[in-house]
Amino acid sequence: MSADTPRRIVLLRHAKAEWSDGTDHDRPLAERGRHDAPAAGQKLAQTGIAFDLALCSSAARTRETWKLAVQELPHRPKTSYEDRLYEASPGELIALLNETSDEVANLLVIGHNPGMHALADALSGSARGDVLAKMNRSGFPTSALAVVSFSGSWKSVEHGVGTLLDFWTPHG
Repeated sequence: MSADTPRRIVLLRHAKAEWSDGTDHDRPLAERGRHDAPAAGQKLAQTGIAFDLALCSSAARTRETWKLAVQELPHRPKTSYEDRLYEASPGELIALLNETSDEVANLLVIGHNPGMHALADALSGSARGDVLAKMNRSGFPTSALAVVSFSGSWKSVEHGVGTLLDFWTPHG
Protein backbone atom coordinates (compact mmCIF):
# COMPACT_ATOMS: atom_id res chain seq x y z
CA MET A 1 0.00 0.00 0.00
CA SER A 2 1.27 3.44 -0.83
CA ALA A 3 1.57 6.34 1.56
CA ASP A 4 -1.44 7.92 -0.20
CA THR A 5 -3.68 4.97 0.65
CA PRO A 6 -7.03 6.09 2.03
CA ARG A 7 -7.41 4.72 5.54
CA ARG A 8 -10.20 4.54 8.06
CA ILE A 9 -10.10 4.41 11.82
CA VAL A 10 -13.27 3.41 13.63
CA LEU A 11 -13.32 4.21 17.33
CA LEU A 12 -15.80 2.18 19.38
CA ARG A 13 -16.44 2.87 23.03
CA HIS A 14 -17.22 -0.23 25.07
CA ALA A 15 -20.85 -1.00 25.91
CA LYS A 16 -22.46 -0.11 29.25
CA ALA A 17 -20.68 -1.81 32.16
CA GLU A 18 -21.80 -2.85 35.64
CA TRP A 19 -20.50 -1.06 38.68
CA SER A 20 -18.86 -3.69 40.83
CA ASP A 21 -16.79 -4.14 43.95
CA GLY A 22 -13.92 -5.52 41.88
CA THR A 23 -11.31 -3.51 40.02
CA ASP A 24 -12.38 -1.10 37.28
CA HIS A 25 -10.39 -3.15 34.76
CA ASP A 26 -12.48 -6.26 35.54
CA ARG A 27 -15.97 -4.69 35.32
CA PRO A 28 -18.33 -6.80 33.15
CA LEU A 29 -21.04 -5.51 30.84
CA ALA A 30 -24.44 -4.61 32.24
CA GLU A 31 -27.60 -6.06 30.71
CA ARG A 32 -27.99 -2.91 28.57
CA GLY A 33 -24.40 -3.31 27.40
CA ARG A 34 -25.03 -6.92 26.35
CA HIS A 35 -27.97 -5.61 24.30
CA ASP A 36 -26.15 -2.59 22.80
CA ALA A 37 -22.88 -4.34 21.80
CA PRO A 38 -24.51 -6.45 19.03
CA ALA A 39 -26.28 -3.29 17.79
CA ALA A 40 -22.87 -1.60 17.54
CA GLY A 41 -21.65 -4.66 15.63
CA GLN A 42 -24.57 -4.31 13.22
CA LYS A 43 -23.67 -0.65 12.69
CA LEU A 44 -20.03 -1.64 12.07
CA ALA A 45 -21.25 -4.14 9.45
CA GLN A 46 -23.47 -1.49 7.83
CA THR A 47 -20.48 0.78 7.28
CA GLY A 48 -19.21 -1.75 4.73
CA ILE A 49 -15.68 -1.35 6.10
CA ALA A 50 -13.60 -4.52 5.97
CA PHE A 51 -11.38 -4.18 9.02
CA ASP A 52 -7.83 -5.42 8.69
CA LEU A 53 -7.13 -5.19 12.40
CA ALA A 54 -9.03 -4.63 15.65
CA LEU A 55 -7.16 -3.23 18.66
CA CYS A 56 -9.13 -3.96 21.81
CA SER A 57 -8.40 -2.82 25.34
CA SER A 58 -7.62 -5.68 27.69
CA ALA A 59 -10.36 -4.57 30.12
CA ALA A 60 -13.20 -7.07 30.64
CA ARG A 61 -15.92 -4.71 29.35
CA THR A 62 -14.10 -3.98 26.08
CA ARG A 63 -13.31 -7.64 25.45
CA GLU A 64 -16.96 -8.56 26.11
CA THR A 65 -18.18 -5.72 23.85
CA TRP A 66 -15.93 -6.96 21.04
CA LYS A 67 -16.98 -10.60 21.54
CA LEU A 68 -20.64 -9.60 21.04
CA ALA A 69 -20.07 -7.02 18.29
CA VAL A 70 -17.75 -9.10 16.07
CA GLN A 71 -20.44 -11.77 15.65
CA GLU A 72 -22.35 -9.24 13.51
CA LEU A 73 -19.48 -8.70 11.06
CA PRO A 74 -19.23 -10.62 7.79
CA HIS A 75 -15.44 -11.02 8.28
CA ARG A 76 -13.58 -11.30 11.58
CA PRO A 77 -10.44 -9.16 11.55
CA LYS A 78 -7.22 -10.08 13.30
CA THR A 79 -7.60 -8.89 16.89
CA SER A 80 -4.90 -7.66 19.22
CA TYR A 81 -5.69 -7.11 22.92
CA GLU A 82 -3.77 -4.07 24.04
CA ASP A 83 -3.16 -3.09 27.69
CA ARG A 84 -2.11 0.40 26.59
CA LEU A 85 -5.67 1.25 25.46
CA TYR A 86 -6.89 1.18 29.06
CA GLU A 87 -6.96 4.73 30.51
CA ALA A 88 -4.94 6.04 27.54
CA SER A 89 -4.66 9.74 26.81
CA PRO A 90 -5.19 11.04 23.25
CA GLY A 91 -1.41 11.38 22.87
CA GLU A 92 -0.87 7.78 23.98
CA LEU A 93 -3.60 6.64 21.58
CA ILE A 94 -2.02 8.51 18.67
CA ALA A 95 1.35 6.93 19.55
CA LEU A 96 -0.34 3.52 19.41
CA LEU A 97 -1.89 4.34 16.01
CA ASN A 98 1.56 5.40 14.78
CA GLU A 99 2.79 1.84 15.44
CA THR A 100 0.19 0.32 13.07
CA SER A 101 1.58 -1.43 10.01
CA ASP A 102 0.96 0.33 6.71
CA GLU A 103 -0.47 -2.99 5.47
CA VAL A 104 -3.56 -2.04 7.54
CA ALA A 105 -6.03 0.12 5.62
CA ASN A 106 -8.96 -0.09 8.06
CA LEU A 107 -8.46 -0.18 11.81
CA LEU A 108 -11.03 -0.67 14.57
CA VAL A 109 -10.16 0.48 18.09
CA ILE A 110 -12.33 -0.68 21.01
CA GLY A 111 -11.59 1.44 24.04
CA HIS A 112 -12.76 3.78 26.77
CA ASN A 113 -13.80 7.34 27.41
CA PRO A 114 -12.59 9.98 27.71
CA GLY A 115 -9.94 8.66 25.29
CA MET A 116 -12.21 7.57 22.41
CA HIS A 117 -14.05 10.92 22.31
CA ALA A 118 -10.88 12.96 22.71
CA LEU A 119 -9.11 10.98 19.98
CA ALA A 120 -12.02 11.30 17.53
CA ASP A 121 -12.12 15.03 18.20
CA ALA A 122 -8.33 15.42 17.94
CA LEU A 123 -8.02 13.53 14.66
CA SER A 124 -10.94 15.32 13.00
CA GLY A 125 -9.56 18.37 11.26
CA SER A 126 -12.78 18.41 9.26
CA ALA A 127 -16.14 16.66 9.31
CA ARG A 128 -18.90 15.66 6.97
CA GLY A 129 -21.99 17.81 7.56
CA ASP A 130 -22.89 18.28 11.22
CA VAL A 131 -21.29 15.01 12.38
CA LEU A 132 -18.71 16.72 14.63
CA ALA A 133 -21.37 18.83 16.36
CA LYS A 134 -23.52 15.71 16.82
CA MET A 135 -20.59 13.85 18.37
CA ASN A 136 -19.74 16.69 20.72
CA ARG A 137 -23.38 17.14 21.79
CA SER A 138 -23.71 13.46 22.67
CA GLY A 139 -20.51 13.18 24.72
CA PHE A 140 -19.61 9.80 23.12
CA PRO A 141 -21.82 7.50 25.20
CA THR A 142 -21.25 3.77 25.68
CA SER A 143 -21.40 1.72 22.45
CA ALA A 144 -20.93 4.89 20.35
CA LEU A 145 -18.66 4.77 17.34
CA ALA A 146 -16.90 7.33 15.17
CA VAL A 147 -15.51 6.79 11.67
CA VAL A 148 -12.48 8.91 10.73
CA SER A 149 -10.70 8.80 7.36
CA PHE A 150 -7.25 10.04 6.41
CA SER A 151 -4.64 9.44 3.72
CA GLY A 152 -1.05 8.56 4.34
CA SER A 153 1.05 6.38 6.57
CA TRP A 154 -0.01 5.43 10.09
CA LYS A 155 3.22 7.06 11.21
CA SER A 156 1.80 10.38 9.96
CA VAL A 157 -1.34 10.26 12.14
CA GLU A 158 -1.52 13.44 14.22
CA HIS A 159 -4.00 16.04 15.39
CA GLY A 160 -6.28 17.30 12.61
CA VAL A 161 -5.16 14.77 9.95
CA GLY A 162 -8.58 13.18 9.42
CA THR A 163 -12.16 13.77 8.40
CA LEU A 164 -14.96 12.63 10.70
CA LEU A 165 -17.28 10.74 8.34
CA ASP A 166 -19.85 9.29 10.70
CA PHE A 167 -20.87 9.15 14.34
CA TRP A 168 -23.43 6.74 15.75
CA THR A 169 -24.96 5.96 19.14
CA PRO A 170 -27.34 3.10 19.92
CA HIS A 171 -29.86 5.37 21.65
CA GLY A 172 -29.86 8.48 19.55
